[in-house]
Amino acid sequence: MKNIILSTQKLCKTFSNGGLQQHVLENLDIEIYDGDFTVIMGASGAGKSTLLYALSGMDKPTLGSILFDGKDITSFSNDRLAVFRRQNCGFVFQQMFLIDNMSVMDNILAAGLLVSGDRKAITVRAKELLLKVGLEENIWGKFPSQLSGGETQRAAIVRALINRPKVVFADEPTGALNSAAGKAALDVLTEVNGEGQSVVMVTHDLKSARRGNRILYIRDGVINGACDLSTYVSGDRERHEKLRSFLVEMGW
Repeated sequence: MKNIILSTQKLCKTFSNGGLQQHVLENLDIEIYDGDFTVIMGASGAGKSTLLYALSGMDKPTLGSILFDGKDITSFSNDRLAVFRRQNCGFVFQQMFLIDNMSVMDNILAAGLLVSGDRKAITVRAKELLLKVGLEENIWGKFPSQLSGGETQRAAIVRALINRPKVVFADEPTGALNSAAGKAALDVLTEVNGEGQSVVMVTHDLKSARRGNRILYIRDGVINGACDLSTYVSGDRERHEKLRSFLVEMGW
């Protein structure tokens, strides 16, 4: 039986909009398993990103609890939560948020040194990861403005992985990329997941969703259905049709 890395109990998130209360997440109970590539899908405004930010501790819910590796992170102070995120979470966004006046290598080292004071070990790991994602040494000293979209996203993935997080959270990581760069980013996430890394990804894109082994479909703030798939293999038509049938059933 798989271990549960993340779970929620009666999770609610409400926003105030012009004096009206907008309920984005409502009494949501989910379980996310260690080592899975979990994909969260749903229509625009369904609560996908809100759920991702709550699970990762980037945003606090209005009500309910979130257990991350057995710890109720909703009870943490902001300072404790910030430390917890640095030690346990990696983040990959549609916009990469690399620091403009720092080189690729320095962006990654800055993230690593927030957790570890061992600069030599962090540098060694950064070099290994950069080569792993196909960023050769001639890229390391460049600034973000000098990179292509695909190079920037792969650098952001390395930054997300540098501290060996328990979970990598990805919010529409291919949304701003062309098809080739998007595939390269997904290949990296698929590879690290294959090595045992937990990944939770929000997407509306079918090609991206195929990479997951578990799909959660959210509608109006609640999980409307789940689909368990085999491990991703390129060209697996039967697996693809199972996912497509599930999404059609969900009204995607």
